[in-house]
Amino acid sequence: LVSCTKIQNDAICTICLEYLTEPVTIACAHNFCRVCITQHCEEWEKGTRPELTCPQCREPLQKGEFKPNTQLNNRVQKIKQLRIHPGKGKEPVVDLCGRHEELLKLFCEEDGEAICWVCEKSRDHRSHTVVPIEEAAQDYKQALVLTSKEEKKPSEWQRAVITGEFNRLHTWLKEEEQGLLQRLAEEERETLQRLQENVTKLSQQSSSLQQLIAELEKKCQQRAAELLKVRDRRSWSVKLQEPGAISTELKNVYKICLAMKEMLQRFWGEWTLLSHSAILCLGSGHSWGARAHLD
Repeated sequence: LVSCTKIQNDAICTICLEYLTEPVTIACAHNFCRVCITQHCEEWEKGTRPELTCPQCREPLQKGEFKPNTQLNNRVQKIKQLRIHPGKGKEPVVDLCGRHEELLKLFCEEDGEAICWVCEKSRDHRSHTVVPIEEAAQDYKQALVLTSKEEKKPSEWQRAVITGEFNRLHTWLKEEEQGLLQRLAEEERETLQRLQENVTKLSQQSSSLQQLIAELEKKCQQRAAELLKVRDRRSWSVKLQEPGAISTELKNVYKICLAMKEMLQRFWGEWTLLSHSAILCLGSGHSWGARAHLD
């Protein structure tokens, strides 16, 4: 790739600031348009300057010492074909051969580089496989696409593996969650059933105890002679059985409902109060007391 500014430096006339037209070379090796340098000489003849000099370097110049520069003229024509205008817009970049200053329109597959038509005929590339540069660019693009697809395959496989593993993990967690919730529900039902059974038993015992207290209070109102006629005093007592212990596993793990806990505490308090009342009514005799096994 050759910068257009570098090319234009040799292809632009320093007098008219346009591309050289019929370029000629003077003694100091500078190039000008034939018309421009001729007008420069004519103006010198009409003016008062004592010496004719080069418009660019001010070296002495002999009128008529102009040599046509065919090679430079060919270069200018090639630049014009590229439609690059001097001094306009950003500096463009063109594909020109650095050796022959020809357009790089070919691609050498052996050397992997762009070449011009002159390079193709040279000894270095004569036996090589040469294709149009557009065709080589298309093949290169296709190779890049294939390479990109191949590079994506491992990442896509890893993504699929990760997604599959997480899906299986989510499924397992969901199953575990459902299983735990089901076991929790079963434990809750069993615990509530046992609690209900204990509540029923305690209610029955409470009723029996209240009935006994009522009978004892009634007997206390009888005359001493009639009271002493009762021989079987064991009938005056009632044995209260403590409800079976309920597993605390559910409470420790899942926290038993606070309302249920408060209900049990209130019931046990009422039961204890009734037991103490019966004992006070029966007196201090050990055979008269209600034997209540309460812990």
